[in-house]
Amino acid sequence: MLTVIRNGEVYTPTYIGKKDLLVAGEKIIAIENCIDTSSLNIDIQEINAEGHCVVPGFIDSHVHIIGGGGEGGYKTRTPELMLTQATTAGVTTVVGVIGTDGTTRTMSDLIAKARALDEEGITCFVHTGSYQVPIKPLTGTIQSDLLLIDKIIGVGEVAIADHRSSQPSAFELSRIAAEARVGGMLAGKAGIINVHLGDGKDKLSLLEEIINTTNIPVSQFVPTHINRNPGLFKEGITYAKKGGFVDFTTSTIPQFLEEGETKCSKGLKIMLEEGVPLQQITFTSDAQGSLPAFDEEGQIKGLKIGDMKSLFNEIRDAVIEESIPLDIALHVITKNPAEQLKLQSKGELVVGKDADIVFLTKELEISTVIARGKVMIEKQEVKVKGTFE
Repeated sequence: MLTVIRNGEVYTPTYIGKKDLLVAGEKIIAIENCIDTSSLNIDIQEINAEGHCVVPGFIDSHVHIIGGGGEGGYKTRTPELMLTQATTAGVTTVVGVIGTDGTTRTMSDLIAKARALDEEGITCFVHTGSYQVPIKPLTGTIQSDLLLIDKIIGVGEVAIADHRSSQPSAFELSRIAAEARVGGMLAGKAGIINVHLGDGKDKLSLLEEIINTTNIPVSQFVPTHINRNPGLFKEGITYAKKGGFVDFTTSTIPQFLEEGETKCSKGLKIMLEEGVPLQQITFTSDAQGSLPAFDEEGQIKGLKIGDMKSLFNEIRDAVIEESIPLDIALHVITKNPAEQLKLQSKGELVVGKDADIVFLTKELEISTVIARGKVMIEKQEVKVKGTFE
């Protein structure tokens, strides 16, 4: 069946005006001012997007799809991601990671969950490893994971500057990056290292040392939680100006913001004003990950859970509260992560790419979500639920 989406204000994410989109199966096959289907003798589904912004499906490239947490004991292990938690948030592509617990959360579980989400209708990839160094690859080495497992596209999240990390040396982390880089080249994948940044005083110094003393390029690392505290955020601006990627975490709690965390929408505006290239910036939700608060002795004193809806909420706030144009803001959850991760069929409304499409109302509310050509949410009504929802 063909699907025609008519009369929407189309953002590729760059705004291109009112257009019609023609979808065949899982792909976009035409984008024109007006698509005439009267001569086609086949079933055609028509969707009227009048009054809506039609934008690419969102990419959330840091999600604990099998749950995370556990810093407060077994009862604080967070639950796995359910399909509609993604689709109602406008997310059509997810990258799964393992966090603090690399023992009871395993790579086998991670890949199985990624395949389950694929079967339910969205697209999911994963990174190999967790906080811990040495990495525990599925096949024995990082390089073979990247070469032999289609779902594995990078490494992480490897923790630094955090009391929960393995306290890796520059040598250890550079060896991981080198193997991931070659594995990615051979497999045609990004092979990036997703780096968890904690509140440690060393901040980005470990990455700076590797970049300054080895042949590993700055683009091999994606440091996340860059907005965690003012000092880290400031270093992130300098790091990004050198060509490094910086990733903001949208899930938060009022306590974190009171303690100095930079709100993502505001942080985006500051970085752009400081001259950071837009393509260096991404947002991720850290959904299903724990949001633990620790006291000065490192003892846990509170725990919340990451929420995928925070991803677009921060984009909306960037537009409404910080006056960032929608087409600029959309880049950090569409085109930028797709290019960073070499997801060739994702991130843009372009002929030949996947039909991952979101309709936004004029008030910037998510209305309709299409993943790989299938309507998952229609006018805020869930059309497809996960197997156990």
